[in-house]
Amino acid sequence: MTRHAEAALESLHAIPLFTNVKREDLGRIADLLIERRFPKHKTIVEEGLPGDYMYVIREGRVQVSKLSDDGREKILQFLQAGDFFGEMSLLDDVPRSASVRALTDTQVWALSRADFLGLLRRAPDVAMAVVQELARRLRETGEHASSLSFQRVTQRTQGLLQRLAKDDCGREGMRITPSLTHQQIADMIGTSRETVTRALKTLKQSEWLVQEGKRYIVPIE
Repeated sequence: MTRHAEAALESLHAIPLFTNVKREDLGRIADLLIERRFPKHKTIVEEGLPGDYMYVIREGRVQVSKLSDDGREKILQFLQAGDFFGEMSLLDDVPRSASVRALTDTQVWALSRADFLGLLRRAPDVAMAVVQELARRLRETGEHASSLSFQRVTQRTQGLLQRLAKDDCGREGMRITPSLTHQQIADMIGTSRETVTRALKTLKQSEWLVQEGKRYIVPIE
């Protein structure tokens, strides 16, 4: 095996979707993947259009959003290296339900519908990983809907920051979020930017939250 092929397999194995796949099967999966690169701000998936590919993020960060009935953009989530998207259109063969835009220069692996469905049939470990991720996203959607109905803005802000904080910040029991603007937070929890600014100030004054530039350090709970 060449050094390049070995590196590709190691990269695949590091992605949660493929973590439990046997090494010999990874080689076959690697043959199915198409490498694509998207510059910052480029739309990768557009809401309402047919979907022929799913994508696994190798490098970079993307924003998933949806247009409301009045034409405003609603940010649903942020995804980074190791995450995947676009699988729903391949499973139910309906137009894309959301748009995905690159927030940084982004490199992805693309997998066609035929190859994706064939992979799910041949590799139960991958099928289970997809099911688990879809269940997690559904649970988050339910929790988000509940928070919009019953929780105050400060609580909703806390919950969002905890969901988005994935990176190790070097402090025990703490994680750090990706870069976020007050407007992005407001869009994701359904309120105004001014209200989010007040909520963040309250959380910092209570010492629950530490801000570093546009990133936020929060406790793991």
